[in-house]
Amino acid sequence: MPKAAQSAPARLVLPQRPRRLRRTAAIRALVREAHLLPAQLIQPVFVHEGKNAEPIPSLPGISRIPLAQLGAHCRDLAKLGLGGVALFPKIDPQHKDALGREALNPKSLVLRAIHEVKSATPSFPIFADIALDPYTTHGHDGVLTKRGDDVDNDRTVAILAQMAVLHARAGVDFVAPSDMMDGRIGAIRAALDTAGHTDTGIMAYTAKYASAYYGPFRDAVGSKRAAGQPSLSKATYQMDPANRREALREAWLDQTEGADILMVKPALLYLDIIASIRAHTHRPVAAYQVSGEFAQICAAAERGWLDLNSARDEALLAIRRAGADIILTYFAAAYAREQ
Repeated sequence: MPKAAQSAPARLVLPQRPRRLRRTAAIRALVREAHLLPAQLIQPVFVHEGKNAEPIPSLPGISRIPLAQLGAHCRDLAKLGLGGVALFPKIDPQHKDALGREALNPKSLVLRAIHEVKSATPSFPIFADIALDPYTTHGHDGVLTKRGDDVDNDRTVAILAQMAVLHARAGVDFVAPSDMMDGRIGAIRAALDTAGHTDTGIMAYTAKYASAYYGPFRDAVGSKRAAGQPSLSKATYQMDPANRREALREAWLDQTEGADILMVKPALLYLDIIASIRAHTHRPVAAYQVSGEFAQICAAAERGWLDLNSARDEALLAIRRAGADIILTYFAAAYAREQ
């Protein structure tokens, strides 16, 4: 005799079934909460005086762009619909000194770079780094005290304000002070306004942490401490990675002093900071997916441990979901090409 057919299991009585909203790709897209558009991404671009592009080994797929090719390079980026570029110069070591005097050279590499980009694509936003680390022999973001054991905050701020005015005069859309000196946003805003550059914006590196994830960037701009010298610590001015409430204090100060955009750096390890600042300000919030965060995803993908595009997209969506309106990322161009 055949066995009696087993009765079908009773259906659960569930008034809430979240899987209904995951059933098809179209439904998932319909209820998606965070969207990532190329216009929300800024591509960091490294520029140098040489004749050829120089691949950066620690940043796979990223090269230093020769000044003569920069305009065409940024024109291509603009066609991808990106939100802009952040320019970083690699300064010839012979132009560096302890005071970073090259930063105030009206014919410096970065000022010529701004001119090249604006000539090639006038409406494409440019964000320019305001800090002295590319220009100093010691690699710090400002001038040192007489004892040489720390950065002199107020002397540095005076130089940064002059530097910002030069960048504004060259045509940059936003100056981006990355130095973490106290009071620099107010001083820069006052200097820009006094010089007639009231339309030049400030994207403040508001919560820039003393992170271990900046190594490839320092390779790219040549700001690493020379071999045989002690490792470079910026703990007296960059933020302690253990602190969250301090970031809110920095955000309040920067927006009070006139910052137009508040940035968190790094991004992926500081999603809670992004979310906290987003909850406490009505200003746009930016986040910088830094070189080490980019490089570790690339390295894992090269070993076959991760799918590069899936890991990239998930990481960028996480930063958006945390509350970032703008993301600086070395993945910007690659992501935009696939949209």
